Amino acid sequence: MSKQDCIEIDGIVDEVCPGAIFKVKIANGHIITTYLSGKLHMHQIKVLEGDKVKVEMSPYDMTKGRITWREKN
Repeated sequence: MSKQDCIEIDGIVDEVCPGAIFKVKIANGHIITTYLSGKLHMHQIKVLEGDKVKVEMSPYDMTKGRITWREKN
């Protein structure tokens, strides 16, 4: 699967779980399990509850995703 096959969607962090796992509420009301992308993890970008984020999801599994961007407030 290439980068172009990913679905990019906006959401809001609903819950911060141990182990850098996040529950993100997307626009249609579903809550998905996400983790930080490599660049966010490498640069130690803090993601807190209530932050607006961009999430990449695979079209094959719509319950998991990867946070690729945290919007500045």
